[in-house]
Amino acid sequence: MITEATQERVRGWFAGRLPQDWQAAPADITVDREEITLVLTVPDVDLGTDATDAPAEAPSDAELGEARAGRAKAFREDTRGERMKIAREAEHRFERKVSWGVRVGEHAELWTHVAAPVMTRLRQPQRLVLDTLVEAGVARSRSEALAWCVRLVGQHEEDWLAELRDAMGAVADVRSKGPAA
Repeated sequence: MITEATQERVRGWFAGRLPQDWQAAPADITVDREEITLVLTVPDVDLGTDATDAPAEAPSDAELGEARAGRAKAFREDTRGERMKIAREAEHRFERKVSWGVRVGEHAELWTHVAAPVMTRLRQPQRLVLDTLVEAGVARSRSEALAWCVRLVGQHEEDWLAELRDAMGAVADVRSKGPAA
């Protein structure tokens, strides 16, 4: 369990370390045992019209989407060296891998992130669920099917999982204030 104190240390360090021009909003930072994921929000694209007297035509969704994807790609390439330097510092300081992503308007993408293996033992009824997902083409393997199930639960139980994480954080805080074992 990652404590609130650990999350605050990580958020604080990155708030002080990230260049201001990389942030149209504070970085969205997620911390777990293996990884720190930062999603930076950069200014949205402006597809303004030219200076003529012709009536302005709003950009299409496709045009705006591609412009945002282009801005994300440019940001990734332009900041690569500095991001790698910051990641090395953070990995040394917090003993976790650092992963990066960006948000431009409605467009968001992750560039690097850890795919940590997780061992589990499943009984036949659970294996049959995974095999059904594989046979239906939803997933290519049992491993991918299990990851799909976890994502689905995460999407549909977001509020419950957030409440559970808050409760676990409160328990960790109480434990840290208790007598030393």
